[in-house]
Amino acid sequence: MKMSKVGNQTNSQDPQAVNSRVFVGNLNTFQCSKTDVERMFQRYGRLAGISMHKGYAFVQFTNPFDARSACLGEDGRTVLSQILDVNMVAEPKPHQTGRKRQNVVQTVND
Repeated sequence: MKMSKVGNQTNSQDPQAVNSRVFVGNLNTFQCSKTDVERMFQRYGRLAGISMHKGYAFVQFTNPFDARSACLGEDGRTVLSQILDVNMVAEPKPHQTGRKRQNVVQTVND
């Protein structure tokens, strides 16, 4: 079995890195390995890192353009009977409400 050359680092706060990071949701991580994710996304450009978690992954590209291309190409694709939810980490989809999205709308009290 070939070991992946891609690292695990996907949490850099460098602005270039943040804008090159992709969230892969609804991923069947019980059957899909890091190598499988690497194969899926390497066609879009050079990968710097992949971090796998239960049900999702982060893919770090070296270039923001490649990350955006991957989102456009893979979002909505069915993999292992699950429809992938792929988007730029810095640009969550409007229907997603995570901790960061809940504070976007604030009321002004004078």
